[in-house]
Amino acid sequence: QGGRAMAAGGRGWFRALALGVSFLKCLLIPAYYSTDFEVHRNWLAITHNLPLSQWYYEATSEWTLDYPPFFAWFEYALSHVAKYFDPQMLVIENLNYASRATIFFQRLSVIFTDTLFIYAVHECCRCINGKRAAKDILEKPTFILAVLLLWNFGLLIVDHIHFQYNGFLFGLMLLSVARLCQKRYLEGALLFAVLLHFKHIYIYVAPAYGIYLLRSYCFTANNADGSLKWRSFSFLHVTLLGLIVCLVSALSLGPFLVLGQLPQVIARLFPFKRGLCHAYWAPNFWALYNAMDKALTILGLKCNFLDGKKIPKASMTGGLVQEFQHTVLPSVTPLATLICTFIAILPSVFCLWFKPQGPRGFLQCLVLCALSSFMFGWHVHEKAILLAILPLSLLSIQRAKDAGIYLILATTGHFSLFPLLFTPPELPIKILLMLLFTVYSFSSLKSLFRREKSLLNWLETIYLIQLVPLEIFCEIIFPLTPWKQHFPFVPLFLTSVYCALGITYAWLKLYVSVLTERISVRQKAE
Repeated sequence: QGGRAMAAGGRGWFRALALGVSFLKCLLIPAYYSTDFEVHRNWLAITHNLPLSQWYYEATSEWTLDYPPFFAWFEYALSHVAKYFDPQMLVIENLNYASRATIFFQRLSVIFTDTLFIYAVHECCRCINGKRAAKDILEKPTFILAVLLLWNFGLLIVDHIHFQYNGFLFGLMLLSVARLCQKRYLEGALLFAVLLHFKHIYIYVAPAYGIYLLRSYCFTANNADGSLKWRSFSFLHVTLLGLIVCLVSALSLGPFLVLGQLPQVIARLFPFKRGLCHAYWAPNFWALYNAMDKALTILGLKCNFLDGKKIPKASMTGGLVQEFQHTVLPSVTPLATLICTFIAILPSVFCLWFKPQGPRGFLQCLVLCALSSFMFGWHVHEKAILLAILPLSLLSIQRAKDAGIYLILATTGHFSLFPLLFTPPELPIKILLMLLFTVYSFSSLKSLFRREKSLLNWLETIYLIQLVPLEIFCEIIFPLTPWKQHFPFVPLFLTSVYCALGITYAWLKLYVSVLTERISVRQKAE
């Protein structure tokens, strides 16, 4: 139904949306870029000049290669195009080299590889069956979904201003989701296995893939009540899945296994030497934990429970947090974060197994896995919130309840990315893009579910409106106050803690909705 509508009159509008956003990306070429720009330039140089055996040992720059081998091969392929733009960018010793040709090439490489993301969004739109046929193209669920994904604010600023290659990686993920929805299980599994060897952060959502494939593909039938028919287990299907995983892993890690370098590759991929929180605090549970520790420290000093001489002066006043010990609350270890993440993911995986709801159940589990790992992971980057926002877009156009959760999560999650762009010229760009995207998401989802009750309650609305004064305080008022000298980290701290409240709330609300949901008879039959 959704696919036919798209085929009939949809190609024109989809092409227009894709071209429009690509044009916008071209306009952002001269914008500010972060250290990630130099990271990827360095990786181009490493893979271009050095033999495979030295890729994961090279350390001229502090930005060493720390992505899985497929991404290194991707950089290697890009480097052969890069040499025609400016060979100097491929010199390992040219640290922080950024000629105009280099900037142009790197920006274009991100825009060009986003073609995969555009194709994946097209496939996802084909999978979605609209609630009702809309006469107006602008109210079609497929149209709304295409805008929410293609014009996603977070993806635009993280990839095309801040600089990274998330677009084509999310393209691989969304394409694997689309294939699973189309019941092309082996293709979906292959795409996800390949994705894991491009960027290992996606391992967080692997439980959702594993359980869903086991439940829907390895067991081929259900009983009438929706429970599993144990006798329907297919040994062939398990073997095929196993073969795919082993082949992809052998292709990726095999050469390093032969060279005896696997431990070195693993050490680069999982650097637990880094602190609990990333340089800019991700708005998760640990941000609230740190804030609580800070509040208790101040209270303890006021009431003379703590000895001021024993407290490390720099503890958390710099904002750039690497490793610090908590003062009052127990300090957190990587193992503790791993256990918390595991416990947080567990209920969603159980739901996927015991209350199968087809592709929608899989998407809910995927979002919950992404959000749980964001909430409790070690050294989480604030950019990782996109791993939950993008798949949740697919759910938001299907049910009013999910649309409400999407609006809270997307608005707070995107707002929490603001500190990534801290240069004055980018201020109007980020505010304008965020406003456009947020206003569109609210108005389009509201018109899609106009027959239902309102998507947000008054408390949620007030919470989201408060983001406006928070931004005015952080960007305009605070820099003019004398506190700027003594407490430069305050805007970061406030943004992080305030957004953490919204993201935690969205996570809990989605969990409650998934756990309390009843399965309809039709879904049981499926």
